[in-house]
Amino acid sequence: MSEAVELGKSNQEQAVAAWVNYLNQLRLDSLLSTLDQQDMNLADALASVTAAVRKIDLEVVTTNRGGVKGMHGFIAEVAEVGVGNARRQVSGENPLYQWVNDNGPVDLMRSGVAIQQKFFAAGNRFGLGAIADHLQKYPDFVENGGKYQIPRDHFEVIQKLHAMPREEAGKLLTRTGDGPSYGDWTRVQSFFEGGSLGVESLEPSHLKYSEVQMGAYGATLESETDSLRSTDQSLRDDAYQASKPTLREGTKATLAAAAIEGGTALALAVIAKRRAGKQLKDFTREDWTDIAGEGGLGATQGGVRGLSIYWLTNFSATPAAVASSIVTAAFGVAEQANKLRRGEIDELAFIENSELVCLETAVSALSSFVGQAIIPVPVLGAVIGNTVGVVMYKAVSSSLSKREASLIERYLGEQRILDEQLAAEYQELINQLDASMSDYLGVLERAFSPDVEVALLGSVELALELGVAADEVLDSDEKVLAYFLD
Repeated sequence: MSEAVELGKSNQEQAVAAWVNYLNQLRLDSLLSTLDQQDMNLADALASVTAAVRKIDLEVVTTNRGGVKGMHGFIAEVAEVGVGNARRQVSGENPLYQWVNDNGPVDLMRSGVAIQQKFFAAGNRFGLGAIADHLQKYPDFVENGGKYQIPRDHFEVIQKLHAMPREEAGKLLTRTGDGPSYGDWTRVQSFFEGGSLGVESLEPSHLKYSEVQMGAYGATLESETDSLRSTDQSLRDDAYQASKPTLREGTKATLAAAAIEGGTALALAVIAKRRAGKQLKDFTREDWTDIAGEGGLGATQGGVRGLSIYWLTNFSATPAAVASSIVTAAFGVAEQANKLRRGEIDELAFIENSELVCLETAVSALSSFVGQAIIPVPVLGAVIGNTVGVVMYKAVSSSLSKREASLIERYLGEQRILDEQLAAEYQELINQLDASMSDYLGVLERAFSPDVEVALLGSVELALELGVAADEVLDSDEKVLAYFLD
């Protein structure tokens, strides 16, 4: 295979690796961008709740707006704006609610829709009486697209009672006691039977009646803050899951790599036969079979390469250029192994050829990595880097003269001899150390023997072994008496 063809294949291999790396980088960039945006979304949402708390404190509670009986209505209006906007903002949507605050027929505006809030519990009518009074005063409010908003818990009861048949109400609802009564059902049915207002003109607030009372709104909005943080974390988790490598993307990388490498192999096979002097019109069935075989083999190798690179880069933190080189080296060593089995090369040639394959793939990986870093253009930087690196490597390796090559070979031979000598000396030292340790451990065993006589003799032996002067060792009765009594 000519150097130009080898370079072309190497570039094609690194191009596939760079493309897979580009796919991975797109997912990572998308995740980082989403998380950055989510930081801003959460900050905006929390700011809306904080602003609502401050406005309630300063403009409603401090001024005693609405008095004891009506203050919770103004609290509900401000809280609805803060909570409604915050729940949209945490998901990246624009805020829609505005507080009108003019004591007119409209309390809130939401994307052009006028909203009148009715947070009333008097008379067990769930605010329907207050709605009727407002509608009598402003009869065109609903016709002009307005909505009446009531506490979420009141809305749920009204929906249930409105949809309940009379027979079921008579059986299920109590006359008195906890929960909706038959009287509540009657009042709800009577309100909507008049026809002046349909149930579709009502909507639930984000909040319950009890949550906007004077002593409860602080805890309500604090709980909303916790809920926003939980929603934010859920959105971040969803973004992370969406950024993970997928079977679909892995299949896409595999098929693309197979198509690229198969097409390259097919083109090179045709070029090789053309260079042999054959015209396309002269190609025989055998020629086309050979070409198809080369293309099929290339496609198979490309598929393995694409899948391997995708797996290695996503699940083992391996750079794409290195992953491609690992696959290339594996193919090269496998080819040399086949030659060895067929008897075309001996064991020494197998080792040398395998080393050369690994070296060339390492040069290709390093060159592509450097090229992509210097030229941060997807695929292009890797291809240019690989081209420059491989050409330089070929130029340097081919420029060695016979004399230089001989010197290198002689140096390698000397290194092998030196390695053998050092290995022999190392083993001899290990043997000596083992013998010394064995003797030393024997002395220790005797010195600390449970048999007193053996221990005394062992202690003397240990002291002499450790270099204590012989005349200082208590190895006789006279020395022992003299040491303790003199």
